Amino acid sequence: MGETNILVFLLVLVSCAATQRPNIVFIVADDLGWNDVGFRNPNMKTPNIDKLATEGIIFESAYVQPYCSPSRTAFMSGMFPFKVGMQHIVISDSQAACVPLNYTFLPQELKKLGYATHMVGKWHLGFCKWECTPTYRGFDTFFGYYNAQEGYFNHSLGGYLDYRDNKLPAWDYKGEYSAYTFAQKAVDIIHEHNVSQPLFMYLPYQSVHDPMEVPVEYFNMYPNVMNQGRRTYSGMVTALDDAVGNVTMALKEKGLFENTLILFTADNGGPITSYANNWPLRGGKHTIWEGGTRGASFMYGTGLKKTKTTYNGMMHAVDWKPTLVTAAGGTPEMSIDGISHWESIRNGLPSSRTEFIYNLDNFEPAIEGHAGIRVGDYKLIMGYPGGPDGWPEPMNRTERDFYITTIYVEGDSPVHLYNIRDDPTEHNDLAQKMPDIVNKLKARMDDYRKQMVPADYPPADPAANPKNFGNAWTPGWC
Repeated sequence: MGETNILVFLLVLVSCAATQRPNIVFIVADDLGWNDVGFRNPNMKTPNIDKLATEGIIFESAYVQPYCSPSRTAFMSGMFPFKVGMQHIVISDSQAACVPLNYTFLPQELKKLGYATHMVGKWHLGFCKWECTPTYRGFDTFFGYYNAQEGYFNHSLGGYLDYRDNKLPAWDYKGEYSAYTFAQKAVDIIHEHNVSQPLFMYLPYQSVHDPMEVPVEYFNMYPNVMNQGRRTYSGMVTALDDAVGNVTMALKEKGLFENTLILFTADNGGPITSYANNWPLRGGKHTIWEGGTRGASFMYGTGLKKTKTTYNGMMHAVDWKPTLVTAAGGTPEMSIDGISHWESIRNGLPSSRTEFIYNLDNFEPAIEGHAGIRVGDYKLIMGYPGGPDGWPEPMNRTERDFYITTIYVEGDSPVHLYNIRDDPTEHNDLAQKMPDIVNKLKARMDDYRKQMVPADYPPADPAANPKNFGNAWTPGWC
C-alpha cells in the first residue's frame, strides 16, 4: 500500500471514529421537585420524560447544589462551588461575577473530541463581560438568557430584555412561551446538524422556575388540582415534558436518536414556596436537606448496558462533566473534583464516590445552608441548613402545610447527623447518640475548609443598568 493510500485509510478511520462518538443531550429542568415527575407521582402528566426514565436508568442518589448558579458551576466545570467562589446563593443580574475563566467548561472538552456544541436556555453563570458568556466558553451557538426569573412570555427581567441569539438581543419573541421557543430552537439545530460530526446539545430549560406562567391549555390539564399555584406549576411541568418530547422526536427524524445519550437532571430541589414538591424528602430548594439537594434525574440511550432500572450509587453534580467526557470517548481532566461514573452507571456497578460536600459557605448568613458533608452513609449538617423545613405533600388541595424558618443562625451550630441509607427522609437526628461520628465528619469538613475560596458575591454594580445597552441585559460592563 502506497503512502498516499495509507494516509487516506487513516483519515477514514479517524472520520469513522468521530462519527461513532455518541450524540449527547444534557437537559436541565430548573426547580423541578423530586416528586414532580410522573415516574414518582402518577398525578403528574410527563409521558415523554417517564418513557425515557423508565426505559433508561433512574438515579436515586444523584446530588446537586441547593441553588441554581452553584449547580451549573458544578455541571460545567466539574468543581465543587466552594472551591471556585460560587457557593453563595446565585449570581444576580448586576453582580460583576462569573465562574473563573481559568476553568475549562464541558463543551470545551467535547470540542476537543470533535463535537458540535450548542446551548439553548438558561446560563446563570455570569455575564458581566463577554468572556464569561456561552459562546466564549465552548458553545458554537447560544440562544437563551443570562439571568433568572424572566417572564416566560415577555422574556424580561426588571422591565428589561434578557433574551439572546448568540450575541444579539432577541427582540422578536415577545408573547411566545419560552418552552415552545427553546424546543423549536433545539429542533432546528438537530435538523440542520451535519451528521458526520457528533452533536452536544445543552438544554437548560427555563421551566419550571417562577414566575408561575403557563399557556391555558396546560393549566386546564389539571382540573382536580384546587390550589391555583400548584395547578399552574403542574401545567408548567407538562409543558416541559412536551418540549422534551419534541426534541426526542427531532432526533428520531434526523436518524440520530439510536446513537444519542440523554442526561436529564434538576438543578436543585423544588422550591416548596413556589408550589414544587419533594415528598417524601425533607425541605427543598434553598436548603441542604435532602429535598434541596437530591436531583430528579435519569440517563437514557446509547452505551448503557443495564437499563430499565434504578441506580443507587452516590453521585454529585461535579461528576457529570467527567462522566459525559468519558461516554464521549475522551479522558477527563485529573485536576477537577468530579469522578467519571460512566462504567459504573452503564454496567450497574457500585459508585466510586464515597463523600461530597453539600455546601460550604463562608458568607454570613449562608441562606442556602452553611455547611454539610456526606461520608459513606452519614450526613453532617453544621449550622443553619436553610429553609423552609418539613415534609409537605403536594399542595393539590391545601395552601401550605410546611413552615419557614426565618432566623438565620450564623456559624457551625447546631449540628445534625443522619444515616441517609437508613433514614433518607431525615427524621432521626443521631448527633447526640454518635459523637464520634460527628467529630470524624467535622474533621473531614475542616480539611475541605482549607480548600475553600471565599464566596464571590460583590454588591450590585450600577454599570450593569440595561439603560446603558438599549434596554437589554448585556455584557461589557466589568
